[in-house]
Amino acid sequence: MSNLPTLIADLALILLCAGVMTLLFKKLKQPLVLGYVVAGFLASPHMPFTPSVMDTANIKTWADIGVIFLLFALGLEFSFKKIVKVGGAAVIAACTVIFCMILLGTVVGMSFGWQRMDCIFLGGMIAMSSTTIIYKAFDDLGIRKKQFTGLVLSILILEDILAIVLMVMLSTMAVSNNFEGTEMLESIGKLLFFLILWFVVGIYLIPEFLKRCRKLMSEETLLIVSLALCFGMVVIAANTGFSAAFGAFIMGSILAETIEAESIDRLVKPVKDLFGAIFFVSVGMMVDPAMIGEYALPIFVITLAVILGQAFFGTFGVVLAGKPLKTAMQCGFSLTQIGEFAFIIASLGVSLHVTSNFLYPIVVAVSVITTFLTPYMIRLAEPASDYVDRHLPKSWRRFLNRYTSGSQTVNQESLWKKLLFAMARIVVVYSIVSISVIALSFRFVVPFFREQLSQFWGSLLSAAFIILLIAPFLRAIMVKKNHSIEFMTLWNDHRTNRAPLVATIILRVVVAVLFVMFTIAGLFKASIGLVIGIAILAVVLMVGSRRLKKQSILIERKFFQNLRSRDMRAVYMGEKKPEYAGRLLSRDLHLADFEIPGESLWAGKTLLDLNLGNKYGVHVASILRGKRRINIPGGSVRLFPMDKIQVIGTDQQLSLFGEEMSRGSSFDTDVFERSEMTLKQFMIDADSAFLGKTLRESGIRDKFHCLIAGVERGEEILMAPDVNAPFEEGDVLWVVGEKEDVYRLVGQKN
Repeated sequence: MSNLPTLIADLALILLCAGVMTLLFKKLKQPLVLGYVVAGFLASPHMPFTPSVMDTANIKTWADIGVIFLLFALGLEFSFKKIVKVGGAAVIAACTVIFCMILLGTVVGMSFGWQRMDCIFLGGMIAMSSTTIIYKAFDDLGIRKKQFTGLVLSILILEDILAIVLMVMLSTMAVSNNFEGTEMLESIGKLLFFLILWFVVGIYLIPEFLKRCRKLMSEETLLIVSLALCFGMVVIAANTGFSAAFGAFIMGSILAETIEAESIDRLVKPVKDLFGAIFFVSVGMMVDPAMIGEYALPIFVITLAVILGQAFFGTFGVVLAGKPLKTAMQCGFSLTQIGEFAFIIASLGVSLHVTSNFLYPIVVAVSVITTFLTPYMIRLAEPASDYVDRHLPKSWRRFLNRYTSGSQTVNQESLWKKLLFAMARIVVVYSIVSISVIALSFRFVVPFFREQLSQFWGSLLSAAFIILLIAPFLRAIMVKKNHSIEFMTLWNDHRTNRAPLVATIILRVVVAVLFVMFTIAGLFKASIGLVIGIAILAVVLMVGSRRLKKQSILIERKFFQNLRSRDMRAVYMGEKKPEYAGRLLSRDLHLADFEIPGESLWAGKTLLDLNLGNKYGVHVASILRGKRRINIPGGSVRLFPMDKIQVIGTDQQLSLFGEEMSRGSSFDTDVFERSEMTLKQFMIDADSAFLGKTLRESGIRDKFHCLIAGVERGEEILMAPDVNAPFEEGDVLWVVGEKEDVYRLVGQKN
């Protein structure tokens, strides 16, 4: 033992405690996260009755790696497209809950006279509900299919991304120790800039890289490459002033859009589970029982603040989003706990040395208590909503009914709003990419050219190089959406729309001109008039260039193709319904999946034979056969057993179709008895109908559906008789077939 490194001995103790506790907590049907925390408490120096970890500094390093893996795995489950799909209700509810809970936590901390940074970090810790614990509670209670759970999970998705933003803001505040509005706006602006840049560049480059290397990718190489990308982004994020966890989350969310996402998630899971366990054990190691006893009152008050605050503000946020009171209370009561992000934010405060020692154990204690209470709070939601509904004044009830019903109908986007939002998105994204290209070029390319050539020629070549690089993006800023449906509709709709539309074009041209001017002015000392003239000329050439137009379209098409590749694969494999399926609902039509049973009477028949359109009024849109997809199949296409077919029709038509398809697929004892096979032997005698005939002439296979397994001729046994040799008297034929056919064959006489 003396020769064993301390780190290995400590790791052995941690994993031993974690293993025992996870088994115990699994038996008690409690979240494993709490088991890890208790294991850490047992392995900590604060526990005198058990062996203790000797080198906490090394364990802290492992715990930091655990946070990176946790956030990387969270990013793999997260998708930027999910934010678009969660809807306004989840956005309003999540923002309301987080803002109000941060304020509540800050007020509670200030009421105990704690330092300002402790109060702010406490607010951040209690603002985030635990995704893992809520998922598990919904599964344990068997309510994952209920309507309100979808909204809760959407809120949690947004809380996860907002938690990352909150961590970046808290880090900025802790480092600068400055609470000025300009400082905060600057940090948010920097965050958004790098978030968009990394996401856009990542989605453009990484899926393409993985696609080209797909033939070389075994499970081992895919794991190594994905972890290399993760830690590469961690280093980049750290060097640009962000936390390592933020970089891991960004790379996870980029890889989440690739076809390999599920494989990476599966491969990374064991590594994440190991290091994640070490992180949560390290959380438990920081819990001092004496400190918990000393701060029993704050623990009680904060626990009460989490339960009542999340329940009230969650309910208020969902009602504000236009949902009924019962749904709102079910959502609010489900959010009444804190978990993983509370620990991560707490460890962030400790690592930055800006929070007091007592805060960490308090938050862990609050997390343990609120986690145990979560299932009871979810069960309490329905009776509580019934009680509130019964005792709510009639005027309030009428107001809530009017508000929720009114918010459902006001959902029509104006053309102007849609057009301006699209233009703003294009300008922001391509401007960020252009700024990055210019900044990197000034940092690396310009000095290189100036070293190789003279100052003037180096600057001239650099200017041409930079302008050529950003030209596709500047052209997109100026031209995109100028011929869109929204633009043309507004242009043709009324003359008063034309001036504002022209103004949008002019403003975007000015943005492009400014980029070119900045590049030229940074490289040459020239008059402002000359710089403007050159910039305008360059912009005119960009707009008129057909090659640049084609390049710009290809860049954008490649980006969206990479962004949608995972969804496209899921649709192709039948794991997800195509986009058009959602639009059929307005016409009382929808898309449903059916699988052709192995014993179906339809198997082997063509669509023309089945005539499904005329008989049932349905249309077969696609057939999925293994990894092959047949879209809009023709009449000559046959259906095979286990084919998955996607059918369009109304509820009534699809119901009738499903019944007819399965008819004849059920077990039929008569068919079973008739289909029994038997082996029989009979002799060719003088009266036999087959005497003197060859096997081919006898029609034994074609007419009687039987097969000759062998022929005995004297002492000779012919296993494969000659089809052209005639049967002789005394031949013994061994015949295989269905009973009825065999007896019919044997009874044949001249």
